[in-house]
Order: sequence, then structure tokens, then C-alpha cells
Amino acid sequence: MPGIAVIDYEMGNLRSVQKALESVGATAVVTRDPRVIADAAAAVLPGVGAFGVCMENLRRHDLVSPVKDFIASGRPFLGICLGMQLLFDESEEFGPVRGLGVLPGRVVRFPDDPAGLRKVPHMGWNALQILRRAPHLDGLDDGAQVYFVHSYYPVPEDPRVIATTTNYGGDF
Repeated sequence: MPGIAVIDYEMGNLRSVQKALESVGATAVVTRDPRVIADAAAAVLPGVGAFGVCMENLRRHDLVSPVKDFIASGRPFLGICLGMQLLFDESEEFGPVRGLGVLPGRVVRFPDDPAGLRKVPHMGWNALQILRRAPHLDGLDDGAQVYFVHSYYPVPEDPRVIATTTNYGGDF
């Protein structure tokens, strides 16, 4: 049984995620086998690309139910970048496109800036404002600088689930 299943649906930086986990002593396996995912102690859903293509790949590899079942189990689960966005009900990227529906809300595009001062995609360092503590934030202080590369961001229905925020033409 792997410690951490890195879910392979042909989208994302799978080996980079696996190597990062291994560099801190975790046992990680890249897999699309539903049994391996079900037996894992934790799972990661990486993601790079377009929302609709990612959802189609999850369906094509019969991974929608295994991912949702794993999340429902309450074991640690991390969605990275587009992998986190897929957890929401839908995205407006080339859409609307239905997501996994684990988290109520939508993924929306940053608005264009007519003055051209704020570029999309958003690429750069921003200071986090910690709204509520969560285990994945251990070691980060309010105001910590983190790097972003994205054109879309999630808007959850329930703002109480937001642990951190930052600003890029508005809070997100």
C-alpha cells in the first residue's frame, strides 16, 4: 500500500510532485489504479492544463468515482493548481464545464484590466492573508510570500471555507 497516491490522469507535473513528496521522506506512487488510490493513506491530484480536458481525462480513465470516494473517506487529500480547481462544481474556462462537485462553488477567470496594469495570467509573488489556521499552513506566517501562475481562481459558495486570501485586482 502506497503512503501517498499521486493520481495520474495524464495532466500535470506528476513526477515533480512524486519527487517533492519523496524529498521529505514520504512514500509516493504515481497511479491511475482505483485500488491503489482506495488503499492509499493520502492522495494528491495535480493538474496543469485546461479544466475541461482534465475532467474528460478523469472520466476516460474512470477516476471520477475513485477520487470522490477517497475524498469522502476523510483521509488527507491535496489538489494542486488545476487539481484543486477540479474539486468545485464548475469552471467558466471554455464553459461552463462541470467539475467534481466536491466543493460547492465556481472557478472564474480574472477579469481583464482595460488599463493593462494587471496581466492575466497572474504570475508572481503575493502575500498571503491567513483567515483561519489549517494543518497545511503550518510553518507559514501571515504575510508569507507565495508564487502564483494562474488565470482562474475558485469562488466557494461558503466563504467560511477559505483559509487564506491574497489580492490581484481583488481578493481571491
